[in-house]
Amino acid sequence: MWYGNAMKQLPNQWQRSNKSIRAVQLVFELNKSISDTIRYQANKHGLSPSDQIRTVIGLKTKQPKRPRLTVSLSEEEYASLAERYNIPVEDKTAIRQAIANELIAYSERVQNQA
Repeated sequence: MWYGNAMKQLPNQWQRSNKSIRAVQLVFELNKSISDTIRYQANKHGLSPSDQIRTVIGLKTKQPKRPRLTVSLSEEEYASLAERYNIPVEDKTAIRQAIANELIAYSERVQNQA
């Protein structure tokens, strides 16, 4: 694939992701009940809400290569967590690991209650 006025060829790794670059994200602002139902069913079936929507509308889904949980943190939140975990605020890797450890402990507590 070629791009730009200079007619340079895209690097191979970019060519492979070309299809996903052309994808368009749709956002739906539906009432809370509908949103909760989609999220509940997605969770029940081990899917992301996006994959649940794809299933409902008859599109294919792919198994995730690495199931992930995400959270966005501001610098202020990093500072708060650094204090909570007694870790230097600059050590974002250690803060990330402390969060992961807390999530693991939380999950184990919840599973043991069931």
